[in-house]
Amino acid sequence: MSRDLRPPVDILHYEIVQEQASALGRMGRTLEQALTRLREFDTAHASPEVPASMQPARRKLVLEAGQALWMFVVQREATGLRDSRHIMRTYNVPGEVQLCMGLPPALTKPVSK
Repeated sequence: MSRDLRPPVDILHYEIVQEQASALGRMGRTLEQALTRLREFDTAHASPEVPASMQPARRKLVLEAGQALWMFVVQREATGLRDSRHIMRTYNVPGEVQLCMGLPPALTKPVSK
């Protein structure tokens, strides 16, 4: 029977680093999928202007991609990887997705009089 002779703190550190790497992979795949859905939508509706009836669907895809981007950036920063420019270039993240990265905008109710 083999016994690990490393100190428990080293074993724990190894497990934490493994989970961080796994989480980064999951977040990266989620971002890729969100960006792919947005690009597929844009390809399917390739016209100079998205029809008004399709704008809410596209906006939803942009917001989902922005949320996925936010989650990925936060996970990377939690592991010490602070430069997000690499993500933007590697994943070819559109500017509009970058602009809506973060918490979703609060829904406002119409003011009743």
